[in-house]
Amino acid sequence: MLYMLDYGAGNVRSLANSIRKLGYDFEWVKSPADIQKADKLIFPGVGAFGPAMESLNRQGYSQPLKEFIASGKPYMGICIGMQALFERSTEAPNVPGLGVVPGEVDRFDAGPSTSTGAIKSVPQMGWNEANPVRTSAKQFGYQSGQHFYFVHSYRASFDIEKHKDWALTTTQYGDEVFLSSIRRGNVYATQFHPEKSGRAGLEILRAWLSEESAVKDDQWIVEPAQAAKPAQTDGLTKRVVACLDVRSNDDGDLVVTKGESYDVREKEEAKEVGGQVRNLGKPVDLALRYYLEGADEIVFLNITSFRSCPLQDQPMLSVLSNAAASIFVPLTIGGGIKDSVDPDGTKHSAKEVADEYFRAGADKVSIGSEAVLAVEELLQRAGSKDVARVKQDHLTGKTGIEMISKAYGKQAVVVSIDPRRVYVEKDEEVDPSHLACVVEGEKGSRYDGKRWWYRCTIKGGREDRDIDVVQLAKGVETLGAGEILVNSIDQDGQSKGFDRQLIDLVRGSVSIPVVASSGAGSAQHFEEVFAAKPLAQRAEPSSVEAALAAGIFHRKEVGIEEVKSALAEKGFKVRREKIAEGASGIVQEATEQERKA
Repeated sequence: MLYMLDYGAGNVRSLANSIRKLGYDFEWVKSPADIQKADKLIFPGVGAFGPAMESLNRQGYSQPLKEFIASGKPYMGICIGMQALFERSTEAPNVPGLGVVPGEVDRFDAGPSTSTGAIKSVPQMGWNEANPVRTSAKQFGYQSGQHFYFVHSYRASFDIEKHKDWALTTTQYGDEVFLSSIRRGNVYATQFHPEKSGRAGLEILRAWLSEESAVKDDQWIVEPAQAAKPAQTDGLTKRVVACLDVRSNDDGDLVVTKGESYDVREKEEAKEVGGQVRNLGKPVDLALRYYLEGADEIVFLNITSFRSCPLQDQPMLSVLSNAAASIFVPLTIGGGIKDSVDPDGTKHSAKEVADEYFRAGADKVSIGSEAVLAVEELLQRAGSKDVARVKQDHLTGKTGIEMISKAYGKQAVVVSIDPRRVYVEKDEEVDPSHLACVVEGEKGSRYDGKRWWYRCTIKGGREDRDIDVVQLAKGVETLGAGEILVNSIDQDGQSKGFDRQLIDLVRGSVSIPVVASSGAGSAQHFEEVFAAKPLAQRAEPSSVEAALAAGIFHRKEVGIEEVKSALAEKGFKVRREKIAEGASGIVQEATEQERKA
């Protein structure tokens, strides 16, 4: 019997869905005694090393886990389930790991790569290669050039002396080579998430689940010293993200819509008042289409408040649950991730709200307006509008960003920002606190000779705040966000390209991944936003890790494969995976599930 250990943090629903899709069943570990019953055991999860190990110790799982591994029965760890095998982690120096694998887990080095000059953001978030180093890797389905989904700030560097008998695949991020999967005897673990790695990840899971006997005569494919040596470039891809704005229409049905300058209603021909809510399809059906077309990630943005619904009956929970049943790439949910109150008066913290979405199938949560207010309060406590003056005692630990990132790791928290331009006359003075945010129009463009800064907004762009995009970006990174989604109110729906000056401003202000959004109208616009060029704040070249689009994908004006093909022709690394097997059946099944929900 296969058992799965859920220590209480992260999205384990997708792994459960993956296992069932592959035709296997399992039981949940509900007590330490269940570990002794298992013939095979999977330990998945995301989050921070310290809370994960403390949770295992508190629930009495640590010693039974060690005994299970020592018994020779098959064990598979995923992400935290791999890191927990090591002796310790610098993420929590005083908390010991299980001590099965020698060495420690340490944080990635942030900053520019010495070989390419490109910025290496931390956490690593996206699709990277897992390079086989031993012949047994082929038994597990690994092939050269495949990409798998990683989301982590800490890694186990490949130490030849300590890990020669453990390394199965290695991965390079920037100039660092780390263990992306390990195998010795009955122990197998991956740093990446196979359940979120599309068809390639499902094949990795299938290989382990169906394995009957131990590997014999395992040999190194390359010399260990060569495997530990960094290549000129890493295998990280540029992510193409599909976004779905979800709300209820006038009949109460959930639909995917898209605003033109944030207006989601159709224009009636005879008059300028709004007509019906623009309906571009059902959320799960459309998300499935993008998964099958090769989207690297799917974002659901809840743009209806659903204030009349208790937390556990939120319609978006059903959307996520049904999507996670058949979509095996990362899912992000945004909108409503904040302190809330049920109609009966029951209060819920932002973390409790996030808990429900993670359990429903989300891999990341996106926070918008609440992040702006949190940074404003942070600067007030610091007595300065300069984020650099913020000290540790100015952090309360009570904001949604802080609580969620502490429990799940910063990689689980995305902040979505909605800035708009504030134009400045030639002789007009700008508040000194916003000078770092002032840009000038590029020579030869339609903005040549103009100056502006970017003011942040809340409530979907309906309310301006006296905080600029640089202050906000630096502030949310300080609070613990792991990724920033940069929208542009000025470019939204224009199909004239991303606001590269806005994006460069944010990219040059933080060391966490940045996703470009708003304005895409062609495959060329993705090429332009991914192209590296010098920034005003930094000498080295940089570009964003991912770019997002909505309307052009919904209306089939541009396809995801069209974008990736164009990027590949320009030399960008992209993940190419056509998912066709059983596609029609999958779509039909999801449609039925959504109809029932």
